Amino acid sequence: MVWRNGRGESVFDFSGVLGSSPRIREIFQLLEMVAPSEATVLLLGETGTGKELVAHAIHRNSPRAAGPFVVVNCATLPETLLESELFGHERGSFTGATVRKDGRFLVAHHGTVFLDEIAELTLPIQAKILRVLQAREFEPVGSNRTQKVDVRIITATNRDLEKMVREGLFRDDLYYRLNVFPLVMPPLRERLEDLPVLADFFLKRYGEKNRRGVITLAPEALQTFRRYSWPGNIRELENVIERGVIVCQGNVLTREDLPAALQLQGEWLAAGGEGEPGLPELERQLISRTLERVAGQRRQAAEILGISLDELNLKIRSYGLEVRD
Repeated sequence: MVWRNGRGESVFDFSGVLGSSPRIREIFQLLEMVAPSEATVLLLGETGTGKELVAHAIHRNSPRAAGPFVVVNCATLPETLLESELFGHERGSFTGATVRKDGRFLVAHHGTVFLDEIAELTLPIQAKILRVLQAREFEPVGSNRTQKVDVRIITATNRDLEKMVREGLFRDDLYYRLNVFPLVMPPLRERLEDLPVLADFFLKRYGEKNRRGVITLAPEALQTFRRYSWPGNIRELENVIERGVIVCQGNVLTREDLPAALQLQGEWLAAGGEGEPGLPELERQLISRTLERVAGQRRQAAEILGISLDELNLKIRSYGLEVRD
């Protein structure tokens, strides 16, 4: 998406960050302010809300856009390997270090480093990150050589860093350095107005990827989307649509092409239920609906559900379901 400033000039490219809801327009306005700066940005929000896309947008619209954009997921690497990945190492500095290696910070020189899941860093690694922020320098693993580096740091987390600081799990001095410009990504349930444009984007992507051509979203499927709470946010929506494109029979993705849990929660809310029904209620509804579809034929229902007949009978009794045999 191209964002126009207050004078109507197309000066920012926020491609990939989709939507026009009030919440997402607030995000665009904040990005317009922070992207051209050198400020450290802390992206907050639930998993799947698009924090990495926003980090890309900040870099792409910054004076460092011609430089590298380097992503590090702090949750996927063990501490020993993460230190080497971030700061590099010298040959022979540890078992398996057969050659000298530059770290991600040096690779990102004159560019941007995006540290995703920053809350997963151990306290010793936090101290090293703090030094990069304060002095723009570090030592590679196994080296006494100080390496200077010029990078902008963007971080992201879905955890409560303030609480972690109080619990002694996150350095307060690092937190204050990271929290220069906090930006909270809204969950999908708070920007449901953006569902149509997000759905169309993913339908086009996965229709092309799976050679299915143009696939549209049926109105009742969109209504089900609006009733769902989306705990996995945009990432969950993407997964649901990718699956739907694969299983749908025609060129329209219908409500029946959606996962059972999504359909059932929509029905739960439409019937006056509050919040999420929870797994037991979802299972009860799924069994009941399946039995209705097969006119009470328990063996057939068990095959559809992927459980044994004995297990199905046990669940029917435990949920107190009435079944016409």
